[in-house]
Order: sequence, then C-alpha cells, then structure tokens
Amino acid sequence: MLESTKHDEAHRTSRSRVPDGFVETYKQYYPRLFAYIYARVGDTQQAEDIVSDVFERVYSKLDSLRNRDALATWLFTIARNAIVSYVRKHSRETAVDHDVLSELSPATASVESEVMHREDLAGVARAVLTFSRREQDIISLKFDAELANAQIGEIMGLTEQNIRVIIFRTIRKLRKIMAAERTA
Repeated sequence: MLESTKHDEAHRTSRSRVPDGFVETYKQYYPRLFAYIYARVGDTQQAEDIVSDVFERVYSKLDSLRNRDALATWLFTIARNAIVSYVRKHSRETAVDHDVLSELSPATASVESEVMHREDLAGVARAVLTFSRREQDIISLKFDAELANAQIGEIMGLTEQNIRVIIFRTIRKLRKIMAAERTA
C-alpha cells in the first residue's frame, strides 16, 4: 500500500511539472511544425525527430516565455535553428517524399486529378530547390508553417515589407519555372 501511494504521488508530481499550456501548444503547433520541418529536410523520420527536439526545448523553457503572443514566432525560430543544425550535419541534399507531401495536402476527388496534383507538387518541390536557402526558408514558413509575414520577419530578422517583397518575387519566379516546365 505504501508503494502505491509513492507511485501515485510521483505520478501527480510529474504531471504537475508540465508547463501551463504545453499540451495545448503541442496539439496546436505539431502539424504546422512538422509540415515546415519536413519541407526543409525531406525525410519523415528526421522531421519527426527534429519536431521532438523542438518540443523538448519548448518544454524546458515554456514557463520562461513572457509574451505568449510571440509563441508561434518563438517555436518556429527554434525549429529554424534546429533545421540549420540538421543541415550542417547532413550537408547533402535530400529528396522530398512526394507521397508525404500529398498526404499533407487535401484529398482530391478523382485518380486523374490526384495524379496531376502529385505531378504539380513534384514540379513545385523541384523548382523550390533551385531557390536560395533564404527564399526556401521564407516560402516554407509562409506556406508550410502558415505563419504571418510579421512572424516570418521576426524569425528571419527582416522587416514585414521585405518578407512581402521576397515572397512576391519568389512566387513570380516559381510561376515562370512552372510555366517553362509545362511548355517543355
């Protein structure tokens, strides 16, 4: 009976150590963090590992976050730094698994549209690899992580206006590449 009491107390203590809002933060941001990280590293297992590392850091520091409004920016800054560390360790380019990307996107109605959708995703993924690292980061933060331009600016150390211009120019560049690919 004494063992049971110790176990119950240890269980209560370990649960009470979870920083306020951690579980909600995890549930809310995991899909977006995974999409962003996966788009940058191209490997499901590595993306999951990096997301875990990010949440370990968040877990240990969440109570020290003074401005909860900056939570998304803080999370994606940690994620971006973790990706940079990963890329340094694995400097070779990795191929993106387009099946995973298609699972992250909405389901389509027909087989034909699914095939076209996958071909478009593959073309976009190839085109994005031709962009600079900075452009890749910004596009991924915008469309994979679904962050606002102001948040991206904070993460990248740029103004919101600068982010807007970079996104506009990068999308224009992407359209040109995709148009050339379709006519080829």
